[in-house]
Amino acid sequence: MSDPDEARRRRRPRVRAVAAAAALTLVAPMAACGSGDAGGPPTINLYYPPEQNLQKVVDDCNAQAQGRYEIAYQVLPRQADEQRVQMVRRLAAEDTGMDVLGLDVTWTQEFASADWIREWTGQDKAEVEQGTLTGPLDTARYEGKLYAAPKNTNVQLLWYRKDLVPQPPKTWDQMITAAQQLKDQGKPYQVLTMGAQYEGLVVLYNTLAESAGGKILNDDGTQAVMDAGTVRALEQLQRFATSGVTSPSFTNAIEDPVRLEFQSGAGAFQVNWPFVYPALQEANPELAKQVGWARIPGVDENTPSKVTIGGVNLAVSSYSRHPELSFEAARCIRDAEHQKFSAINDGVPPTIEAVYDEPEMTEAYPMKDTILEELKEPATRPLTPAYQSISTVMSAILSPPSAIRPQQTADELRGAIADALQSKGVLP
Repeated sequence: MSDPDEARRRRRPRVRAVAAAAALTLVAPMAACGSGDAGGPPTINLYYPPEQNLQKVVDDCNAQAQGRYEIAYQVLPRQADEQRVQMVRRLAAEDTGMDVLGLDVTWTQEFASADWIREWTGQDKAEVEQGTLTGPLDTARYEGKLYAAPKNTNVQLLWYRKDLVPQPPKTWDQMITAAQQLKDQGKPYQVLTMGAQYEGLVVLYNTLAESAGGKILNDDGTQAVMDAGTVRALEQLQRFATSGVTSPSFTNAIEDPVRLEFQSGAGAFQVNWPFVYPALQEANPELAKQVGWARIPGVDENTPSKVTIGGVNLAVSSYSRHPELSFEAARCIRDAEHQKFSAINDGVPPTIEAVYDEPEMTEAYPMKDTILEELKEPATRPLTPAYQSISTVMSAILSPPSAIRPQQTADELRGAIADALQSKGVLP
């Protein structure tokens, strides 16, 4: 199963938050959907991306509610952009038929700044924060307040051929050198990862920038920085793109084609999400025996990488007619037992640290220790309500990576990000 927030993204123009809001003022507000409460318990509508076994979690939470309310799972479109547009339109219309929302981790600040979601306070807040990993919690906050509950998280790993590479590389330069040596020997050598002009390229660059100690934005997310560490990351990305070890399809590559290319035996290395593991086990079990995993390489040998996290946060709509019950339902959906169930059955890593110690996790997640290691020192994408606009301009400027001119590109990014923060400029 692909990562719930990254692998669904496609190379399509994003809808800028400000532009979307402006466009909505020209559209007659849509009729609010009813909650179906007449003659029965309140209905709590959960709007969430497709997840194969989530209905079983919903059924269990409904049983626990003992008739006080009933959660109805409303499945959002598969592609992340379409999910966001649907929710933005309905929230802008103050639709009371939406209660609990499954948000990509990059949307929480945007929705909170627009007053579309409620703050988590009191016991609800305490329960969410208890035992939850710091990185996922950071994505759920806005201006120091908690606006969502992290349901699942995700990080990419380095997947490598143990029959070709005795030890996983510690740095990107070491990986490039090892791949070039394999190429000279006529062996599978490619380093496969996502390089198309979309969110996956931004994730790759963000990981490099954070690993190099760089800052794209200042700490409160209000100003573009693009410091020396981000320039080093641009140097690393350009060097990788021109090293002769990428796939010919690198500049068009997204998650699943990368998985398939590695699965075919063409690559020695793959940087991708954990969904590739069960897929490889099923599709090519002999190759799977030769594949190991490790932390994504860093930029410096003595400094571990910081890997960009993904995931989904649960928020409660400001327009819900049943906010208290909605908070209760959200807590149930993301509690430790249900996070373990979803991790094992749907391949979405937990946000509650103790779940990784559960015995059942060992078979489903043999790479769980590496995932947890990365999650304890993670990178988050720039935390700002303007992230969608920033992501759009960044992916356009970074593509193709082979054309990067580090300092010049950094200056261009700084200006474009500053404009995006101020809602200026024409987006690609």
